[in-house]
Amino acid sequence: MSTSVRDGVLDTIGGTPLVRLTKLYPDLHFSLYAKLEALNPGGSVKDRPALEILRRALELGEVGPDTVVIESSSGNMGVGLAQACRYHGLRFVCVVDPNTAAQNLAVLRAYGAEIEYVHEPDPVSGEFLQARLDRVRLLCRRYPSSFWPNQYENPGNPGSHYRTTMDEIATALAGRVDYLFIATSTCGTVTGCGRYVRDHGLSTRIVAVDAVGSRIFSDEKAERWVPGLGAGIKPPLCERELLHDHVLVTGLDCVVGCRLLARREAILVGGSAGGVVSAVSRLRDSIPRGATCAILLCDRGERYLDTVFSDEWVEAKFGDVSGLWADEPREVLWAARAG
Repeated sequence: MSTSVRDGVLDTIGGTPLVRLTKLYPDLHFSLYAKLEALNPGGSVKDRPALEILRRALELGEVGPDTVVIESSSGNMGVGLAQACRYHGLRFVCVVDPNTAAQNLAVLRAYGAEIEYVHEPDPVSGEFLQARLDRVRLLCRRYPSSFWPNQYENPGNPGSHYRTTMDEIATALAGRVDYLFIATSTCGTVTGCGRYVRDHGLSTRIVAVDAVGSRIFSDEKAERWVPGLGAGIKPPLCERELLHDHVLVTGLDCVVGCRLLARREAILVGGSAGGVVSAVSRLRDSIPRGATCAILLCDRGERYLDTVFSDEWVEAKFGDVSGLWADEPREVLWAARAG
């Protein structure tokens, strides 16, 4: 394999490998490929929009040497922005809430980001996201020179996935992508990929994977335990007409999917990726024989060692579910869903 010299760490974002999964479900009647976004330098798919949005803002003069970049994040977008801001010598303030993983906070601090905590949810919606967004607006008024990337509305978010993520998948599979499963939050990834499919005349069916209790596809409120999956608002970037199906997964679905992927494919991923694995199991009987399917694995699992990979955390949230770690994947995942 050849190697190349890159012009700085940000130049290594994108171009992540697509690997065939042959052990996850040995009896599959279709091909399954995984896009390993954990191999971006900041550890997640959010490196892509962070780079795109900040680079565009620098080009337009919206960000200068004295600008304070301020964003709300449950983790990955914050890390991506912290990395990009550190590279460009910019001050970055990340607004977080109590659900942000300790590992992500440590990474943010290592990059020199300033942490702004929101300790209470929005009193009207009951959601931390709305409270974080309100805090961002307050901070933007406080600093005379500030820039809010606003990942929930910035067109650079889906634009980055249109330009890179989906193009990489389609190119690697020679345009033959029958199904693509993508976890949702800001909906930037699923919208960017969906626009690419539409504009390039691909037959790919986009399946959005969302959390039970998220407001993206439902108004039913429920507590969510996996950061980065689902949203407390209906994201402005979501274009439902681009999507062919959606699947709602529980926190326990995410746990089981993560552990199954680690045990069978030796791939350690974050919670939302576990939800995507569960979604594939849910729909596998409806996928035609010989189809080509791809899943986007958003981030790395090391930041979830205290949660989805911790037996103590899992038992505290879901009770004793040790019986789910059986050998047959289908029974495991359906048992998790029923629970």
